[in-house]
Amino acid sequence: MESGASRESNTTEVLPQHKFDYRLLDAYLHQHLPGFGTEPEARLTVAQYRSGQSNPTFHLQKGFQEYVLRKKPPGLLLPKAHKIDREFKVQKALFSIGFPVPKPLLYCSDPSVIGTEFYVMEHVQGRIFYDFTIPGVSPAERSAIYVAMIETLAQLHSLNIQSLQLEGYGRGVGYCKRQVSTWTKQYQAAAHQDIPTMNQLSDWLMKNLPDNDNEENLIHGDFKLDNIVFHPKEARVIAVLDWELSTIGHPLSDLAHLSMFYFWPRTASLVNQSRHLQENIGIPSMEELISIYCRCRGINSDLPNWNFFLALSYFKMAGIAQGIYNRYLLGNNASENSFQYADVAQPLAETGLRLSKRSFSTALPQTDITRQLFVQTRTGQEVLIRVKQFMKQHILPVEKEVIEFCVQNENSADKWKKPLVIDKLKEMAKAEGLWNLFLPAVSGLTQVDYALIAEETGKCFFAPDIFNCQAPEPDVASSDATNIECSIQRDGDSYIINGRKWWSSDNFHGGHFEIHFNQVRVPATNLILGEGRGFEIAQGRLGPGRIHHCMRTIGLAERALQIMCERANQRVAFKKKLYSHEVIAHWIAESRIAIEEIRLLTLKTAHSIDTLGSAGAKKEIAMIKVAAPRAVCKIIDRAIQVCGGAGISQDYPLANMYALVRTLRIADGPDEVHLSAVAKMELRDQAESLRAKI
Repeated sequence: MESGASRESNTTEVLPQHKFDYRLLDAYLHQHLPGFGTEPEARLTVAQYRSGQSNPTFHLQKGFQEYVLRKKPPGLLLPKAHKIDREFKVQKALFSIGFPVPKPLLYCSDPSVIGTEFYVMEHVQGRIFYDFTIPGVSPAERSAIYVAMIETLAQLHSLNIQSLQLEGYGRGVGYCKRQVSTWTKQYQAAAHQDIPTMNQLSDWLMKNLPDNDNEENLIHGDFKLDNIVFHPKEARVIAVLDWELSTIGHPLSDLAHLSMFYFWPRTASLVNQSRHLQENIGIPSMEELISIYCRCRGINSDLPNWNFFLALSYFKMAGIAQGIYNRYLLGNNASENSFQYADVAQPLAETGLRLSKRSFSTALPQTDITRQLFVQTRTGQEVLIRVKQFMKQHILPVEKEVIEFCVQNENSADKWKKPLVIDKLKEMAKAEGLWNLFLPAVSGLTQVDYALIAEETGKCFFAPDIFNCQAPEPDVASSDATNIECSIQRDGDSYIINGRKWWSSDNFHGGHFEIHFNQVRVPATNLILGEGRGFEIAQGRLGPGRIHHCMRTIGLAERALQIMCERANQRVAFKKKLYSHEVIAHWIAESRIAIEEIRLLTLKTAHSIDTLGSAGAKKEIAMIKVAAPRAVCKIIDRAIQVCGGAGISQDYPLANMYALVRTLRIADGPDEVHLSAVAKMELRDQAESLRAKI
């Protein structure tokens, strides 16, 4: 038997106060845990997890088998604390319905085995983030991780207690009052110094209990980032850990506990925090997390008594900090860094008291649509929020994986295949109702609605394909839509097609097939509308899709400008940041101006299509097809220049962006054709205006 010989990260040698007889444990598990004795010659190794300040947790390894053991701390304990049996019970109930928890395997109430009661569960291999800023991942993945976490919390709070057979697991009604009373007693029992602010906060909480202190949901009690195991590569929750404080109570207590990091005081040391919250690193705002949580649960996002629940969370955490330090003084602390909690309680209590005096509006700020030039429908607003969340959680985090697949298969027969994640994302988008959004008859969206949605999907080259959102021939000028060499002739019950077709397929890999039609026979029954009406069908099918490319290029421009600004802030040339050089500062300003200009013209065009139809909006359609790709090409070119050599490498998506947007100036109709059309319509409009005056 060995201690500390574990491959698991974040473990150490078992602390002296928690050592036990590993041989007794090995014998007990061999007798009572199925599968444990598969490798009888293997030695049992035990290591203690550094994290966790309450119930000591250990990593067990027996050959290739891995387990996690949780036990009570030894010695004198606070009343009603460290209830190992409750942890096991709730995890067993949750695992039975598929909620992400480690599989509980064995509970032992016999203290003679290792000195206290304990339980064993499966070891879950994944990622645990101990720093809420999640260093080392992209902003997109960071955002997706937070979204997955909040959705899991909403899932927990939506479970039926009766179906889980957890009636009596907690008293429910009056939870908030009991929490204030319980943690006041816990603090007083563990206090090593008098903190007047704790007494003030306790009094305030008891006098300001919420009127709706009667909700009965299964709550975790300590739901936070470092109590969650995420998939090794995906932003997906695969296990929620540490159910010691779980009970039946008010769900907003969990939500507030999770939100504490937004207000964490700088004077309180926190071992799993490398820096304080900064903007633009991908962490959703508190209001955004609350919005996602409330949407998942189907409740109003303007939460009552939010200041109470935040204050309660800080009061509870201050009490926990006192308990951790008290166990350190008694010598039965669960972690080697427990001494660091000596001076944490006071700043936490002060923060809680300060938050108690604040008034909060937890709903996302609503735009005053009466002052908008181009108004979204309610459906459009809702779909846009859902698309943004889907992009953050599912699409942007796998962008690197998709690009790597394309690069690796560039010169192989798999070039025309797609990574498996694409079809998986499509199924997810279908399941969420985010499918065929560009078809008004299907989605119920206006062109103004879809313009803003397409801008969002344009930020990633394969995103439109996920939501299911061609073209010239080689030997003729495609700017003339009647200039067609491909032939089709009737032959009995069939049609015979001969010709060549360029640019057939989607643009997933930045390339398309060239298809040769040699005596291709098509049944006459496949005719859709009638002979000679193909162009009419194509234009009718195109319908609202005439400006979709323009809509998406705005999203690309926003992404390019973001990259430009980030690079200008990171790099130094001639002893100052790049953005301090006037020419680059002007590029940034000109890019923002250009984006706002083409967005307004795109929305005006979309509005014209909505109100006048495609025919009535021909002039605007032609104008934006020139303006958008031209402006965005310039913006991407500036971003490439700011990034230097990196800008044309595969480290950045800029080169691919430029190729795509430059292609639109041909694929979406040559600039020259659109300019001629605009000039013709402008001259006509001016002539009609002049005649009207005469």
